[in-house]
Amino acid sequence: MRSRLATIVALCAWLLATGSHWDLVQTFAWGRMIATYAQTMPLARAVQLTFTADNLCGVCEVVSDAKQDPASMAAAPTNPAEGKILLALASHPTVVLGLVEISRFPALQPAPLSQGHPAPPSEPPRAV
Repeated sequence: MRSRLATIVALCAWLLATGSHWDLVQTFAWGRMIATYAQTMPLARAVQLTFTADNLCGVCEVVSDAKQDPASMAAAPTNPAEGKILLALASHPTVVLGLVEISRFPALQPAPLSQGHPAPPSEPPRAV
């Protein structure tokens, strides 16, 4: 369940980061325009009128402005390494929760599985 939730969250974050949410809004607007035009004219003409550049509805204009607005896009860092998290040479796993790194607190580190357990017997018991 956790891996499925993590996959869904990662997919949603990727879609939002790439601006795909505007494509979904645009698709909804086109569908609404086709349905509205099809009430008064043939379907082929409604589809043709929907996709002409001269016939933008309010939603289409908002999507167009949002896609072209540089303030809505995240500014690319000037240094390619800026903003990247490099843990290639980390000596132990670091889990970051908010502003506190758990690896700095040894009491919160998970104990090894063999700690506190006796060693297994040297030979397995045999049935007589």
